[in-house]
Amino acid sequence: MNRNNNDSANWERQALEHLLLENLKETRKARRWKAVFRVLTLLIFIGIVLAVFDFHLPGGSMSVERHTALVTLEGEIAAGSMANAMDINSSLDAAFENEHSAGVILQINSPGGSPVQAGMINDEIHRLRKLYPSKPFYVVVEDICASGGYYVAVAADQILVDKASLVGSIGVIMEGFGFTGLMDKLGVTRRMITAGSNKGMMDPFSKENPQQVVMMKNMIDEIHQQFIAVVKEGRGARLKDVPDLFSGRVWTGEQAVKIGLADGYGTVDSVARDVFKAPSVLDYTVKENFAERVAKRFGAEAGNAAGKALLKTPDLR
Repeated sequence: MNRNNNDSANWERQALEHLLLENLKETRKARRWKAVFRVLTLLIFIGIVLAVFDFHLPGGSMSVERHTALVTLEGEIAAGSMANAMDINSSLDAAFENEHSAGVILQINSPGGSPVQAGMINDEIHRLRKLYPSKPFYVVVEDICASGGYYVAVAADQILVDKASLVGSIGVIMEGFGFTGLMDKLGVTRRMITAGSNKGMMDPFSKENPQQVVMMKNMIDEIHQQFIAVVKEGRGARLKDVPDLFSGRVWTGEQAVKIGLADGYGTVDSVARDVFKAPSVLDYTVKENFAERVAKRFGAEAGNAAGKALLKTPDLR
């Protein structure tokens, strides 16, 4: 009887130990999977943060080897665009400052934009060229380098183009619409109260004021003369005496070379390889991250468009 009782007790103890052991195994397995999921979640979170905020520094890891520094100016030159003076100037500063950059190339593909932003970039290039007089600075034009884009380009040692590039457009434009005729047909009356006789100048819903038109024309003529002076200073004796050189006309790359708006033909690779003798090209352009693009799309761009519509700012394009 005692033996049977002992066997029964042993069996129960062994069964209990087995259950406890299996439970321990399951607990350990669950902990391992929990740890794996935590690591995966952390990695995914880090990936999302890197993708959204894009921790990008001009020049990447700042190469310690001799290289050609590249900065890209793409699209409309404006405070709210990728081609804004602050980012372009920051990129240029980093490119010039790196002692291992053999030369700096500004690659331009822009129809123009704000004369203020273009002027700020032009001024910064002149400052950097004085600060680093032995470091060559070339502009390489892709499809288009017009108006404000060309305003920037004339600060370079050399402007290189493709034969089919579009270059020039040395002029200023201010544009808008007039809706007074349509408003008369619809029976709509404009009500605008201002303090200052010219506060509502060029309002599209009011009749055109001849005196204000003259004022605006004088203003853009002044900006045009500033543009011409910058081009003459930058290009000097290379400019040919062409009657409509400053008329706002756009020229092909081939024509631009003939009349002195450009110096020759070339690409980023050819300049790096054949002129700077540093074929390794390092991009210093400040990149816009995803978060900035979203904010700009839903905020800054709307504000910029509204500002242009209301203030009628001049454009170099």
